[in-house]
Amino acid sequence: MSASFIETLSSGMPRLRSAAIALIATAFAIVMPAAAQDEMDGPKKPAYAMQSALAPESLLLDATYADGRLVAVGEFGHVVYSDDRGQTWTQAASVPTQATLTGVTFINAKLGFAVGHDATIIRTRDGGENWDLVYHDPESEMAFMAVYFENENRGFAVGAFAFMVETQEGGEEGSWEERSLSEGLLDDYHLNKLFTDKDGDLYIAAEFGIVYYSNDKGRTFTSIQTQYEGSFWGGFGMSDGSVMVFGMRGNAFRSWDKGQSWTKVDTGTDKSIAGGVQLGGGKIVLVGLQGYIGYSDDNGKSFVEVTRADRLGYAAVADGPEGQIAVFGEPGAKLMPDDPEKAREAVGARITAASEGGS
Repeated sequence: MSASFIETLSSGMPRLRSAAIALIATAFAIVMPAAAQDEMDGPKKPAYAMQSALAPESLLLDATYADGRLVAVGEFGHVVYSDDRGQTWTQAASVPTQATLTGVTFINAKLGFAVGHDATIIRTRDGGENWDLVYHDPESEMAFMAVYFENENRGFAVGAFAFMVETQEGGEEGSWEERSLSEGLLDDYHLNKLFTDKDGDLYIAAEFGIVYYSNDKGRTFTSIQTQYEGSFWGGFGMSDGSVMVFGMRGNAFRSWDKGQSWTKVDTGTDKSIAGGVQLGGGKIVLVGLQGYIGYSDDNGKSFVEVTRADRLGYAAVADGPEGQIAVFGEPGAKLMPDDPEKAREAVGARITAASEGGS
């Protein structure tokens, strides 16, 4: 079995590996003493994410819009949200986990779910300000990578080694049941990212060049082997009905026929790609390791690379304020121009300022 998305990403994101080690140490420090008293004190209460002014500047791994609110999740159970498209951020008031959160989705402006390490699923009913713990199985040593909801009642989460749980009752605690992708489908590949196309059909980016496809809202999936043999870390659907998947060493592929055939995309890089989005104006942006930001003005046929001055890893990208994008990764949430030339000018200005400051 090849390394998971988190493990592979950590080779380019030293802080992610450090965060994992810190989480393990924290788990032993908190859980071990409590476990010795379980019989006397009853079930342990969840450890809540600590409030920190630096939460928006810590590792963030996924982000999505809940109507007009931008919500991002990351290490130590951090959840932050912005009501001005990423210009300012507020940390969620109550998050009952310190696990690294890897994926987030919203069904409407108020109802959302996030998933992460220790087989953790949390739910919000107020747009991301407060969360409840609805599934937690640390003994499984599994990590969820993505979560999807068809409606307010039915949804599922997927992750490492094809681990998958589903709810038919709105994610209520105790309503999640383990299931397989499909009857008879015995693959145990890591399921790294789940997304939909324009028609609402589902895709899962996985290992060994595998993409899973469902046209029945995830009740069953079929396995599609692409011409690529490496791991796919992410993907998204585009306004023309096509989908794109991407992953290691700058590899990206696009399909116009529900995954039956794939065309290699010129990403302009050999850096691994972890996130992408089509902006409201139609421009497509990819993000990845070593500061990679890829811009496409030709509907995703080719990309122009801009390398951020920080050369850090980025895992997600979203529409920002007018003329800007919000990128999420090692340094938290950052804004940058949505135009490659302006982005290069901004990078050059930062490099110059750093050089002058150090002389």
